[in-house]
Amino acid sequence: MPDSSPGFRERFFTSQDNLSLYFREYGDRLTPTAAVLCLPGLTRNCKDFHDLATHLAQKHRVVCPDSRGRGRSDYDPDWRHYEARTQINDLRHLLVVADIHRAVVIGTSFGGLIAMALAVAAPTAVAGVVLNDIGPEVNQSEYQRILDYISRDRPQPDWESATRHLRQMFPKLSFKDEAGWLTMARNTYREGPDGVLHFDWDVSLVKPLRANAGRLPDLWPLFRALGALPVLAIRGALSDVLSEDTFERMAEAKPDLIRVTVPDVGHAPALNEPEALTAIDDFLAAL
Repeated sequence: MPDSSPGFRERFFTSQDNLSLYFREYGDRLTPTAAVLCLPGLTRNCKDFHDLATHLAQKHRVVCPDSRGRGRSDYDPDWRHYEARTQINDLRHLLVVADIHRAVVIGTSFGGLIAMALAVAAPTAVAGVVLNDIGPEVNQSEYQRILDYISRDRPQPDWESATRHLRQMFPKLSFKDEAGWLTMARNTYREGPDGVLHFDWDVSLVKPLRANAGRLPDLWPLFRALGALPVLAIRGALSDVLSEDTFERMAEAKPDLIRVTVPDVGHAPALNEPEALTAIDDFLAAL
């Protein structure tokens, strides 16, 4: 598709089960440096990575997808397809469609878990992984709070109200001014045909996560399976999802793990903070 906004190209591809899936593409397709694949959090979409992708596009080709049920990708009529295996399969097809043979995968929150799974499922396709405020253990009470929050729509009458709501719910995010919070709101809500703002995701995507009493499986084997693959782990200093103890034990399990803490930020860093940008630039340069 033609450019619709400065700095990126909008594209769609069709999944194996005939859903239209959206992604943004930044940078020169012919650049010789490693491509970067950005995976947003559980309910998030590609817009969260715009600042980072614009920065990285100076040297890298960057691809940022909307997973099924999020953003501009189709909602799945069968909620059972919102499981991780389907998302990984979608990503494998995206890499083929985008003609990317090997990429560094940056995953925020749940996107980091998908990044680890993709590295194990398609090891030749992944050159390195960046885990943004996620690890093999997640604070269970916070996980349940997140599931409860995202499982039903919370309409807002206007952007001012949407911004105020997000500031109240997520006070530890790194946005320092009203413009940053408004951007967050526009990345979270979409205007519906009723003229009201609604969450920009299918609330049914939480249903597979309610299985097994809403508890995540043991993710340590998945993390250890990364083996010698280069991995950068970023943690928000105020995170209530990735604890400092888990962050330490990740380094014990993988001694070559590169770790960076972003000060004064909760879950999850936006990755436009100076500490995060420097760490990611250095990580990519070393590959």
